[in-house]
Amino acid sequence: MEASAGQPDQRYEIAGLVRNTKYRELRENFLSIAYLAAGQEMNQAGSEVSFVVRTSSPIRETLNTVKSAVAGVSPGIGIEFHVLATRIEETLLRERLMATLSGAFGLLAGLLSTLGLYGVIAYMVARRRNEIGVRMALGADRGRVARLVLREACWLLLAGLVIGTGLALWLGRAATALLYGLKPYDASALAGAIAVLAAVGIAASYGPALRAALLHPMDALREE
Repeated sequence: MEASAGQPDQRYEIAGLVRNTKYRELRENFLSIAYLAAGQEMNQAGSEVSFVVRTSSPIRETLNTVKSAVAGVSPGIGIEFHVLATRIEETLLRERLMATLSGAFGLLAGLLSTLGLYGVIAYMVARRRNEIGVRMALGADRGRVARLVLREACWLLLAGLVIGTGLALWLGRAATALLYGLKPYDASALAGAIAVLAAVGIAASYGPALRAALLHPMDALREE
């Protein structure tokens, strides 16, 4: 290894290899890192040293043991203790907040979509009461009327799912910068969202379809 000016070149022996890791935060890219013994690090700045203690004992007991061991070496050495799991959770605080807000807005959007689709199908049924009455008077049974309404609702739902999937794929790249570990093209997540929205849309259309199927032909024709 080439040293700085005025210092001899250092030779290092590779004792082992470890997997790629992220040193400062989870969002950073994997870097080339070499772990050296503290006594071999010639350019170490300052007097702060970080150690990772892995133990199965309670945290308080481990902390007291470490403090006693350090005090035995030098009582003037200061110790700052952090739990690794807590530090990781703190770094993911923004991601957790964004995920919570996204989930809340997603539920609100689903509710509004359900109400909107219900209103559209109900308005369509109300506008076609006379047509439905004529169909039933000419022999259409209640099942056929219900399928007619649900078929039109499914076409509306299919168009919305196609447009929504395209927008989700387009906006997925922007969301990856806000949420750690989010894949812009997660097939399982998209399939789950499509399935949930389809179920919600069909459930919202069931009420107007049932109302149309229970419509009496004479009541519909009387309004003509």
